[in-house]
Amino acid sequence: MRSLTAVGRVAALGAVVAAFALVAIVLFGGGGGGYTIKATFINGGQLVRGNPVQSGGVAIGSVEGIKITDDGQAEVTLKLEEEKAPLRVGTRARIRQFSQSGIANRYVDLDYPSNSSTQTIPEGGRLPVSSTTTQVDLDQLFNTLDPPTRKALQGFFKGSANQFRGKGALANKGFEYLNPALSTSRRLFGELNRDTPVLERFLVDSSRLVTALAEKRDDLSGLVGNLNTTTRALANQKQALADSIALLPPVMRRANTTFVNLRAALDDTDPLVDASKPVARRLSPFLSDARKLTADAEPAIKDLRVAIRRRGRNNDLIELVNSVPPLARIAVDRGKRFLRPGGTRYDVGVDSGAFPEARRAFRQSSPIIADGRPYTTDLFGWFDDFSTTGPGFDALGANARAAIRVADTLSFQTDGNPSLKVNPGPVRTGITKPCPGASEAPTADGSNVFSPADAAELECDPNQRHTGEVP
Repeated sequence: MRSLTAVGRVAALGAVVAAFALVAIVLFGGGGGGYTIKATFINGGQLVRGNPVQSGGVAIGSVEGIKITDDGQAEVTLKLEEEKAPLRVGTRARIRQFSQSGIANRYVDLDYPSNSSTQTIPEGGRLPVSSTTTQVDLDQLFNTLDPPTRKALQGFFKGSANQFRGKGALANKGFEYLNPALSTSRRLFGELNRDTPVLERFLVDSSRLVTALAEKRDDLSGLVGNLNTTTRALANQKQALADSIALLPPVMRRANTTFVNLRAALDDTDPLVDASKPVARRLSPFLSDARKLTADAEPAIKDLRVAIRRRGRNNDLIELVNSVPPLARIAVDRGKRFLRPGGTRYDVGVDSGAFPEARRAFRQSSPIIADGRPYTTDLFGWFDDFSTTGPGFDALGANARAAIRVADTLSFQTDGNPSLKVNPGPVRTGITKPCPGASEAPTADGSNVFSPADAAELECDPNQRHTGEVP
């Protein structure tokens, strides 16, 4: 009987040891698979094991380990998902925090290189300290300030509190709409930066235009001077011009009657001339009035002639027109262009002129801006706390792509013992490509669900939603 009891105790002890071993394997085991690299930071930035690794706001791995190197830096082991491997050379790692409040709420953000390099970082490779950035805490910032500056900063914060006293509700309402606007800026600038060569070409062409205008500054100065002289000459004869314009309406009315009468007789010009000889005397009153018009218009015509051509340089309309072709060649003509930074001349090749090049750059950038427009709220929301896009709401409802859902329903019971009851819903996983507005349940008519064509253009899945099902 004692022997059986001893055997039972040994079996129970073995079962306990096996259970502990199983728990240790589940909690601390490598799990197999994955892609592991090491990143060297100046300091650990309050990272802990298990903190997430993200790229573009999507979790792609976690922090597997942290240790101190011999030179006092932090060596962080990052384990990424297999489909994200391998990373390209030039990838940068930054320690960020989800919000200013909280402890150990850090994560590692990976920025992929924008170049087309095919070199990759092998399994177990390393990101040097030159490719990493450590989170700067507020305490580090405040420690750089001297006591008078910190005292003045305290006064600033107190003054800010007085500024919002009694207006907190209005300020919160404004911040509520500011958050989604800021959260989408990152997506917009990401779309703009996606076609970097077009943006660079636009900036280079703008630089060429400014340089070309600077080279022709003397001609432009003469153009402005001639315009000033011409305008002054016209202003000096404003009375004569006014008199001439005042005489134009009666002349135009009479000419209109004449032209209408002549319109039907254009094919009979010769018979008209023959028939007009006997009645030429009847035209005498009209010619007399025309003679008066000629006498009154003579001063204005004389002044206009002086404005068109006048002795001297750069003082009449003809010389003004002659100064326009060089500017036109720079703006619209195709030709060879040169840059002269620092007095050195560089051949930048042949282009179509500043205006056509600018028009092409704007036309090519329009689809990029159009793709970024649905993500405006995500971008400006990201600017609010530099971590997450939402959830964000506007007058039409939820509009962010990402959301954290704690519970599906809340109820308050009052049956003698008031309590708050939370009914959590199922956790949804695999949501990696939600469309804008995915944090709100779809309506019955599907009006807030992206069409397949729009979803394909934005590279998102309309069926991936944080709540509700697509009808």
